[in-house]
Amino acid sequence: MNSVVSVRSASQPWYTDLTATHWRILAASFLGWIFDGYETYALVVALPFALRALLPPEQLKSAPIWAGTAIGVTLLGWGTGGLIGGILADYVGRKRMMIWSVFFYALFTGITALSQTFFMFAALRFITGLAMGSEWSTGVTLLAETWPDRARPKGAGLLQSGFGWGTLLAALVWWAISRINPLGPQSWRLMFVVGAIPAIFTLYIRRAINESERWLKAIRERRWAATEENQGAIGKTARRPLTLAEIFRERESRRRVLLMFIMSLASIVGWWAISTFLPSYTEQIAKAQGYANFAEWGNRAAILYTIGAVSAYLVSGFLIDAVGRRSFLFLTYAGALLMTPVTYLWTHSVESMMFVAYINGFFTLGLAYSWMAIYPVELFTSSVRSTAASFVFNGTRVIAWFFPILAGTMIQKFGGASRGAMTLGLIYVLGLIVPWFVPETKGRPLPE
Repeated sequence: MNSVVSVRSASQPWYTDLTATHWRILAASFLGWIFDGYETYALVVALPFALRALLPPEQLKSAPIWAGTAIGVTLLGWGTGGLIGGILADYVGRKRMMIWSVFFYALFTGITALSQTFFMFAALRFITGLAMGSEWSTGVTLLAETWPDRARPKGAGLLQSGFGWGTLLAALVWWAISRINPLGPQSWRLMFVVGAIPAIFTLYIRRAINESERWLKAIRERRWAATEENQGAIGKTARRPLTLAEIFRERESRRRVLLMFIMSLASIVGWWAISTFLPSYTEQIAKAQGYANFAEWGNRAAILYTIGAVSAYLVSGFLIDAVGRRSFLFLTYAGALLMTPVTYLWTHSVESMMFVAYINGFFTLGLAYSWMAIYPVELFTSSVRSTAASFVFNGTRVIAWFFPILAGTMIQKFGGASRGAMTLGLIYVLGLIVPWFVPETKGRPLPE
């Protein structure tokens, strides 16, 4: 009888068992991640103009270093806030942390528009990062704990696409602002004014979604073990262990966390230290070709890069279910490794870059980030799931924040992005090795 039900279930569309409640949870998490994506890419596209407005001429000579510093402190804030928020979500709940995260990063994004000095700008980017960090882990965990097992990877991929849609929105908003240029050299500030809009979204979150029942049940039953292998071995004590300590206390959990962390580091460093320079690198090629509107080519590359990422996000849940987690990870990092020389060594015209930017975005932003929304939550139990996912996704930023500064220094020293990209791009090699040492979770239910 069970086999008949299983065959019947497999023959139905993946979304058959989804209800309006499931879709509302996806919508809330998706919109929150759109705003994160917008905020992240708004910094990338507005930063060169912000530096011109905030730095004296003598410091502008080292613009790549200052740009790397601004990105780096944002990453440091994001990583720190993500770790704190992810841990708190395992104590106070996913919904509550999502509300406060969205509200405060929207508030400080808006205040960023008022920056008068570079140090004020950098300080506000750090504070914004603190608030922004915990939104992702809470949204991913909430979706994972509420969606049916068969639909969960697809839903997580759709959720992750919100970041791509957000970066695409930022690219389009910046395209419009740069064409209209309403405030002249100060028009970059409008990017951050638009970023304050998500504060209104917190009202929707409060009304539209409920707390995770899986998490509530785990807390009521005092199930503190980090993995299913140790669920029976850990006593149900009244005193709850610190979740961050718990994911490292158990041997199997510690192994999983560290392996995920290594692959996450490859994704984070690869994007922030290499891919964020793609628009400016495209502008350099346009200048070399003699195009007067070289900035327009940089904007086009940014948009096509983001479209490539969105394409990857949308198919990632289906692809990872088709080939399995390990093969998906290997293909992801192999593609990212290959696209680094293709982009920064072998592409010499902006016309070719329009195609290359799309493929690069598919691997280095799309696939390289989508697995983090699908895979880590499948390896840990409900009492520590948000902590573990946040450590994998945000903990790497506590290390990776230095790499944009390093990349900016290398670009300054080498006189271009090619050598720096090729050197730092070697980090993708880690993604070719690590996948074969992690558990395969294809077709397995979410750990309780």
